Amino acid sequence: MADDHAIVRQGLRSLIESDGAAQVIGEAKDGREAVFLAEKLAPDVTIMDIAMPGLNGLEAARQVKERCPEIKVIILSMHVEDIYVYQALRIGADGYVLKGSAFEELKLALEAVKKGEVYLSSSVSQVLVREFLKLEPSSEIFHLIEKLTPREREIIQLLAEGRNRNNIAQTLSISPKTVDRHRENLKTKLNIQKEEEFLHFARITGIVSF
Repeated sequence: MADDHAIVRQGLRSLIESDGAAQVIGEAKDGREAVFLAEKLAPDVTIMDIAMPGLNGLEAARQVKERCPEIKVIILSMHVEDIYVYQALRIGADGYVLKGSAFEELKLALEAVKKGEVYLSSSVSQVLVREFLKLEPSSEIFHLIEKLTPREREIIQLLAEGRNRNNIAQTLSISPKTVDRHRENLKTKLNIQKEEEFLHFARITGIVSF
């Protein structure tokens, strides 16, 4: 279970374990810790918030599905916009539940994904999402997102959060020179001229939500 707010994690743990049908075996405060714990603990299901520092929930979910495809991932988010739902389903998320939904809906999602089904919150139109996924995204922004490597998406988020090159290097266990090289490559790939444009790009693509 990954959410950057401890009180949310505590509440979810209490609700999930209340009837004894499921047990929370790990809690993460950010996406990077969520990926680490998923690989270490091998849970049946990971419940992932989207808006988390360092590594957002969508990118964390992508990495979990790539490294441990047998783990089911449910996105639990306040975001209902198409860009978030589209990305979640494209990376292989097994469920998408809105935080404003009743807890019973999360329980339904847990039951559904255990059966191998995809569960979408009742507030998200399944028909519209399915039709949306049938279309090749024409928006340039979707093409840009999918052309970025996982490392590039990580660096964009950290740059958007205002991290300096040394902090980014330490977080990703790479050299500052490698960070510089990635930054310059991203500027060329995304046609970015100023540093603040990284934040703008990260916002419109859902990499960060502040």
